[in-house]
Amino acid sequence: MSTAVTPFRIGFPDTDLQDLENRLARTRWPEAETVDDWSQGVPLAYLRDLAGYWQTSYDWRATERRLNALPQFRTEIDGLGIHFLHVRSPHPGAMPLLMSHGWPGSVVEFLDVVRPLTDPEDPADAFHLVCPSLPGFGFSDKPARTGWTVERTAAAWATLMDRLGYPRYAAHGVDWGSFLTGVLGESESARLAGIHLVMPFAKPPQEQVELDEADRAGLGRLKEFQRYEGGYSVIQATRPQTLGYGLTDSPVGQLAWMIEKYWSWSDHDGDLEKVIPRDRLLDAVTLSWLAGTAASSGRIYWESHNKMALGQVDVPTACALFPKDGRIPRPWCEGRFTDLRRWTDHERGGHFPALEQPTLLVDELRSFFRPLR
Repeated sequence: MSTAVTPFRIGFPDTDLQDLENRLARTRWPEAETVDDWSQGVPLAYLRDLAGYWQTSYDWRATERRLNALPQFRTEIDGLGIHFLHVRSPHPGAMPLLMSHGWPGSVVEFLDVVRPLTDPEDPADAFHLVCPSLPGFGFSDKPARTGWTVERTAAAWATLMDRLGYPRYAAHGVDWGSFLTGVLGESESARLAGIHLVMPFAKPPQEQVELDEADRAGLGRLKEFQRYEGGYSVIQATRPQTLGYGLTDSPVGQLAWMIEKYWSWSDHDGDLEKVIPRDRLLDAVTLSWLAGTAASSGRIYWESHNKMALGQVDVPTACALFPKDGRIPRPWCEGRFTDLRRWTDHERGGHFPALEQPTLLVDELRSFFRPLR
């Protein structure tokens, strides 16, 4: 197996973009919802407007240029081609930071934090960034066989950091990336300076623990989420292939499936695009569409949803909690993360901090990792 790390550039052919435009023009629309909110899904009027903008005004080539302005690479790990951004800081003493996305995200969501993390005003806060695309996401290969669990992906990330020459590094994760980073905390404790998690997960302890008002409210929101928002995960955990046919054939289907989650999981006053501009939303959807990852990205749920051990983590850990994101009680997390050094309940923000609150996320990462360098 080759261990070569080869440069990579993005360049979808014009015919793919023309095909997208043609498919959008031929969309067969359903009737409107029978409610005046999002309780039945994405409202028809909003989706038609967004799809029209996607067809006539959105510029994917601009996003390609943003990505291609950064050093990108691919390498084979455990038989699978892995794509990643590797942006080294100009400051030689920078700390290596592994950043892992989740679903429906990709490395695109980290674009706004790359420069402030790699080239800050104070060189003491600088990071060398490594941002891989999860298996089946973006420009990484799509696994052809079962077995690419979160644990296997974490092992691949450890191999990647070793291959890049980083014997000691820090790690940050959101969504599936948070699970993955937690697994790295279990298996790579000798190499990790610390981990920073958005949406940390832990099992309830066997003994009785005292929960404060915020913890109880968080559990209530989790139950509400499972009842009203969890359908997508049940489908992707059980029938990702069946779902993939529709999303891979219909760009509006792909758009609706993803936009609903950005709307539901972001912190806004009813206008999502005040928090995440529509071009940034369409970056995520367009990458998924052009790369054809509807089925392959959903399979991580089939492989790992509710199947992880969530074992003990002894490395220094920070947990960032946002009001529109899932919240596991702090005492549960303290039982799993034995060196929990930072627990921050933010007043604003949701599931996508790199998109919604990039400055806040950068400040979080700098503050937590500063004493761990």
